[in-house]
Amino acid sequence: MKFLKLLFTVAFIALQFASANAQLKPNEIDDLVNKTLKTFDVPGIQVGIVKDGKLIHAKGYGLRSLNTKQPVDANTEFGIASNTKAFTAFALGMLIDENKLTWDTHVTDIIPEFKMYDPYVTSEFTVRDLLCHRSGLGLGAGDLMFWPDSNTFSKAEIIHNLRYLKPVSSFRTQYDYDNLLYIVAGEVVERISGVSWENFIQTRIFKPLDIKNTYTTFREMKDWSNVIDPHAPVNGQINVVRRDWSNNANAAGGIYTNVSEMSKWMILLLNGGKYGANLEKRLISEKNFTELWTPQTIIPVKSPGSYNTHFASYGLGWFISDVKGYKQLTHTGGLAGIVTQTTLLPELNLAIMVYTNQQSGAAFNAITATIKDSYLGIKGIDRVKEYSDKERANFEEANKIVSEINSKIETQAKNQSNIALKSAQVLGEYQDPWFGLVTISMKDNQLWFTSQKSLLLQGPMTYYNANTYLVKWIDRSFEADAFVKFNLNTEGKASGFTMEAISPLTDFSFDFQDLDFSRK
Repeated sequence: MKFLKLLFTVAFIALQFASANAQLKPNEIDDLVNKTLKTFDVPGIQVGIVKDGKLIHAKGYGLRSLNTKQPVDANTEFGIASNTKAFTAFALGMLIDENKLTWDTHVTDIIPEFKMYDPYVTSEFTVRDLLCHRSGLGLGAGDLMFWPDSNTFSKAEIIHNLRYLKPVSSFRTQYDYDNLLYIVAGEVVERISGVSWENFIQTRIFKPLDIKNTYTTFREMKDWSNVIDPHAPVNGQINVVRRDWSNNANAAGGIYTNVSEMSKWMILLLNGGKYGANLEKRLISEKNFTELWTPQTIIPVKSPGSYNTHFASYGLGWFISDVKGYKQLTHTGGLAGIVTQTTLLPELNLAIMVYTNQQSGAAFNAITATIKDSYLGIKGIDRVKEYSDKERANFEEANKIVSEINSKIETQAKNQSNIALKSAQVLGEYQDPWFGLVTISMKDNQLWFTSQKSLLLQGPMTYYNANTYLVKWIDRSFEADAFVKFNLNTEGKASGFTMEAISPLTDFSFDFQDLDFSRK
């Protein structure tokens, strides 16, 4: 019996080992990505896989640009957006190792002018709080100060204007993703280290890891011969769109790179911050590296799903969860026309990188999940179909909402005299405490919205209902048309207005809901 028990145990362990180390063959990955390109209408994708300290797959698929028709390869540059946040958190860990601050140093000790809406929150806000999305601010609060990048806000103005953003929850009680506080974290790196965030990342992280052809912002690039163009749906058709980013937000999402170079970063992370031929060197202490991958903010899990996930959280620059009993570290990144994903399973010594030049998150999810499934022993799930079905359902719901609104506008347009009367009531200049001045004017007999600080946020306004109008932005790639809801005084004249995105699929960085304009 003891022999049989031992035999069973050995067989069980062997089975676990085999399933944990299974992998898709190169041609299977090729088939998966090519199917994804077609299913989600993505021009180009880059995939990298690191296993057991080696880059075992690095390949480009499809086209860098629909304009040039040049192919994506393993060295083509993509913007990795919020995957940059892990570098900012890591940089702070390095400075903590040098005893220049702690995770719980108050931000005001470093940036005296830092101020949140609530005085108590201001006094208690720590470096750790900058990194884990528990500030009390709403999703994407204040992002319109750097997104789209046509705005004229300075970094100093962004930090100053934090004081005007009203919280939606109590401090440290709720997860709500933000970008602005990573901009502040980058400023902390600068003030503590004495060099720019960009310089610190390049010299203190990229250089020792021999990461080349990688930039902390696309504006640093000298060689543009192998860079993707961003793509997005414009009036239902995938097109090349403008490259959008503000240097003010580099610490939150500025890095441009490729999976070949980022494999060195993945290997460092999977080795707990160690690097070198025999892992004899360290960029960060074990203690502070562990802190990066330790849960800080709880994220509710609605359903265990196919990965049997029970717990989710945000650490310092990373999402953390359990998948099939393994710890998973992941992050995504989104720019206009570019979305990317990084996933690590440390216990399997595995990292997966998927970069795309179209803003379909379903595409990178389908590829990552399929590759991950092969290592977790999950079979029989068509992830491309699964995510395609979800995306289609979301699009159908959003299109239904937008179609109903457009139909109502067409009906209202028949009563021109009523519309003209109402338009006269809303003309004027309006001020928001943090977003600045907006003008509602007549332009070629058309009511017109113009932002003074965010130059691309302008477009025609159409009467919708009661005291509500709809603004359609000139740049149709935004997919972010919005309601403009006027407040009327006793004489029927607009005294101010609020805004709300029309489509549920509008990117959260168009945080119209945080605006509150008063007539100037």
